Amino acid sequence: MPFLIGLAAFAALLVLIQVGAVSVAFDRLGLTTESGMLLLLACVIGSLLNMPLFRLRTDGTYPMQRPAAEDGETVKLPAYPVFCNRTVVAVNVGGAVIPVAFCAWLLLHMPLSVPVVLLAVVIQTAVCYLFSRPVAGLGIGMPILVAPVAAAVLGVSMGGDQAAPLAYVAGTLGVLLGCDLLRLRDIRRLHVPLAAIGGAGTFDGVFITGIIAVILT
Repeated sequence: MPFLIGLAAFAALLVLIQVGAVSVAFDRLGLTTESGMLLLLACVIGSLLNMPLFRLRTDGTYPMQRPAAEDGETVKLPAYPVFCNRTVVAVNVGGAVIPVAFCAWLLLHMPLSVPVVLLAVVIQTAVCYLFSRPVAGLGIGMPILVAPVAAAVLGVSMGGDQAAPLAYVAGTLGVLLGCDLLRLRDIRRLHVPLAAIGGAGTFDGVFITGIIAVILT
């Protein structure tokens, strides 16, 4: 399902490219349309890959429940948990590794001020942490426009001529830090077998946060 959502978002981005919106974003980030599309495609494919890091003991498990018996009564199986009381913490390639690598590329190839970048990332991280919430059985949730709008404001107000790359770096790293890394302690209460840094993949708020933030600058 996350991959299907990613493909749908990818198709929407293809439409945007036809009207030039994403092409402008790629240009502001120092990419051609072709190299930008390759980056997007790599993130979509990478969204299928989670690299396990470690395991956490959770606060408990839920009993497995059958939908209904033939007579309409629900049948509970108290001795069968949905999953063992441990959650695997992993890092998603398309939602974390590739976007962070691109941030590193921007820092090396764009004349960004390191103190300004650090301040913008700290502010973005705080915004993402304050607006994100753990959702049991799903993961960490946050209103979809909060991160890109905040990153765009930071880019415009602090980035000057480098507003676009600053917005992307702050938006991407801020989401990963504020919604994922600083929320690791909340994983114990999520009751999920797998928690991936970078979420379900590319289009869960990391890479797209950066792209939308660049478009808004």
